[in-house]
Order: sequence, then structure tokens, then C-alpha cells
Amino acid sequence: MGAIRLQTEIPGPKSREVLARRAGAVAGGLGKATEVVVERAEGALVHDVDGNTFIDFAGGIGMLAVGHSPRGVVAALAAQAEKLIHVCALVATYEPYVRLCEVLNEITPGAFPKKTLLANSGAESVENAVKLARRYTGRPAVISFEGAYHGRTLLTLSLTSKYGLFKKGFGPFAPEIYRLPVPNLYRTPDGMSEEQYVDWSVRQLENAFVAQVDPSAVAAIIIEPVQGEAGFIPVPHRFLRRIRELCDQHGIVMIADEVQSGFGRTGKLFAIEHSGIAPDLLTTAKSLGAGMPISAVTGRADIMDSAHLGGIGGTYGGSPVACAAALAALQMIRRPGFLERAERIGEIMRDALEGWKARWPLVGDARGLGAMRLVELVRDRQTKEPAPEETLAVIKHAVARGLIVIRAGLYSNCVRLLPPLIIGDEPLHEGLEVLGAAIGHAQEGVDPQKAR
Repeated sequence: MGAIRLQTEIPGPKSREVLARRAGAVAGGLGKATEVVVERAEGALVHDVDGNTFIDFAGGIGMLAVGHSPRGVVAALAAQAEKLIHVCALVATYEPYVRLCEVLNEITPGAFPKKTLLANSGAESVENAVKLARRYTGRPAVISFEGAYHGRTLLTLSLTSKYGLFKKGFGPFAPEIYRLPVPNLYRTPDGMSEEQYVDWSVRQLENAFVAQVDPSAVAAIIIEPVQGEAGFIPVPHRFLRRIRELCDQHGIVMIADEVQSGFGRTGKLFAIEHSGIAPDLLTTAKSLGAGMPISAVTGRADIMDSAHLGGIGGTYGGSPVACAAALAALQMIRRPGFLERAERIGEIMRDALEGWKARWPLVGDARGLGAMRLVELVRDRQTKEPAPEETLAVIKHAVARGLIVIRAGLYSNCVRLLPPLIIGDEPLHEGLEVLGAAIGHAQEGVDPQKAR
């Protein structure tokens, strides 16, 4: 018997009742990737209100590296809640806040003195990083990239790229944001090699300092080492290294957004480590708190200390309970073998995804880094025409058969895999079989002859 247990159709009768209540009570703009209504969850398994059990390949959009409700985190939460739920770091000091900052200063890349500021969400960490970069440099401009996702506040939504889904109708946006191309090697232009495409992208980056904004006006360049919402696009190391060089040359702050890719997801603690460089500031959230709302910006002490006294902070930033959860999660992530397990999960997924690509023309690309994997679905491998409707059909088919999985991609035509990094081999293979069958079913709808 596998891990998946299906007692009803999805959604079942109790789930439909809750979904109807949600429709009547919750703001309509809050999307939902599936119609799963969760009662409880542990490890890599989710149980709904109708008694169905799912394997989770969404992982809270990368929030659950250590899985659902790990015992160490639950115990830390309970112990901290007994002592202190909140007091506000702007009012008083407490051990979990200080200790978490010390740990983050220790484990983030960069052989220089560091400091950390805690907040509540990835967007807040990005916003604080940009504020500090502007305060430190005295400059207004920020460079971000096509495909970027940095959050939904006014500033971070201005930095975010995908317009139709995230930005439509919410303008005007913050000024002094300059967006540049980033090399997506799967979509290398015809007539170019991948190396030539990276060369061209580097030239566009350099040319922007003449054609768009003078480097003396640029406070920060912010980039995801693996673009998340854009479709798990690993940024070529040479491109990242050139950003580092330009930042050093012009006194610009380099910000690495590791909200989705951090804490072991790519086989290293942080994805930027694969490139061999260290950013000036690094933003984290998601798996930092094992499901609790907490985020951080960590980096060079001189930048972190640049704000005037009282210029940064927030009521709930770094609450004692969230800090306790983060410390317990980091204890798990730093154990010997955790990163090796993440690599092994990534290898198993890579092999499965490459098999799908070899078998079904609908799979245009299989890519990612470590256990951050994805397939991009296309209607034609030559033109690479996106297949968003087919992607949605794959998601629905998989969820109906007990696998929680969600979309990604600039064209909403990718299926992303972010399972908890504590998942066992058997449920991992079981989930991959369900997803592979869903892709085969979608391929049959497109071309029955090629589905076999």
C-alpha cells in the first residue's frame, strides 16, 4: 500500500462545504491552486477533512523544507509559548531573537562581519534590504530582472515581473525600478548558442548603465539565484559573477533573494553558493520558519547598521514563537546528511523528469537545482509555444489522484516540485508516478499517438 489514501472524490462533500464558506467569506482575489481542504498534516503527507491522504509536492511553495509539523519544531513552539508569546523587539530584548540573528550571521555566505534584521514575510525582508541599500548608498535606483518575483507590497510588487497575474490593476508602482533581461537558457534565441546568449545578456546588463540609469544612481541590484515564479530558472553563474563585479566596481549593493531557494532546497544552504560568490545582503523567509511567519535580511554589518535609530523594525518582526520555530528548523537543516538528502531527492526527481521529457513531447524542458525541480510544458518543441491549459489539466489530474502540486512559470505552463526535504524514497516515487501519469494523460489529449 502506498501513502496516498482516497476515500472520496476530490473535493469531497465536507471539503465542498468549506470551499463554499470560503467563497462567501474570503476576498475573491486570494487564489487557490487546489481544492484540497486540510485537516492536519505531518512530514510529507496531508490529510483533508474528508479522510483523504495526499502526498505534498508543493511544500507550502517551498516553505516546508523540514516537513509538516516536525516534532522538534512543535516542541519548540510549545515551550516558547509557555514562556513568552510576544513583547515586540522594539520594546524589549529576548534570547530567541538574538540567537537566531547569530545563527543566520554564521551560516550565510560571506567572510565579513554580518548583522541580521528579522521581519514577517519574504516581501518584508526584500523591502528592508532595499531600504537599507538606499540608506547606505544614498542612491534611489534599484535594478531587478525579467521573470523576478519579490513580493506583493507596493515596492516589492514594483520589483516583481509577471504583470497579468500579480500586478494588473494595482498601479501606479514605485519609481526608480529598472528591469533587465536575464538569460533563460531554455529559451535561448534562435541562432545563438547558450554561451552567446549569456554574453548578450551580460552586454545588456552593462549597457543599461548607459542607456537606462547611471551606476552612480543605483543603490542595489536584486536577483534570485534560481528564479522561482519564473519557472525555476537557474541564473548562469557567469551572469551572477558579472553582477558581483559591477556592484564592486560601482559601489552598488548586491541583494540575493533566497526566499524560495534557501535553506537546503538546492543542495546547498543557499543557492548563491553554487556560483562561488557572496552577496552583500541576503533575504530569507519560507523554510526559515518551518511554516511560521518569519523572514530575515542578513548581510554586511556596515550596510545593516546604516539606518538611523528607529528607522527599521515592526511590531511582529521576529516574534519569540517564530524565532523558536526557526531555530529548531535550522537545527534540523544543519544536521549532517540533510543537504546530502536534498541532493538525493533532486537526483531522483531529475531522473524522473528527464524520463518524461524523453517520452512525451509535451514536456519541453526539465530543469532546476537540487530538490527545486520543474517541467515546462509546450505545445510545440520547435516554437516552444507555452501550454498553460494543458498544465492546469495536469495539476487537476494529479490532485484528483492524491498528489498536491502547483504551477509556476512566466507563462503559467510549468509544474513545480518542492516536496519537503524529509520525504522518503517510497512516497517520493509514488508521487512522481502520479505526476507522470497526469502528464501522460494530458499528452493523450494533445496527441494520442505520442502518449504511448
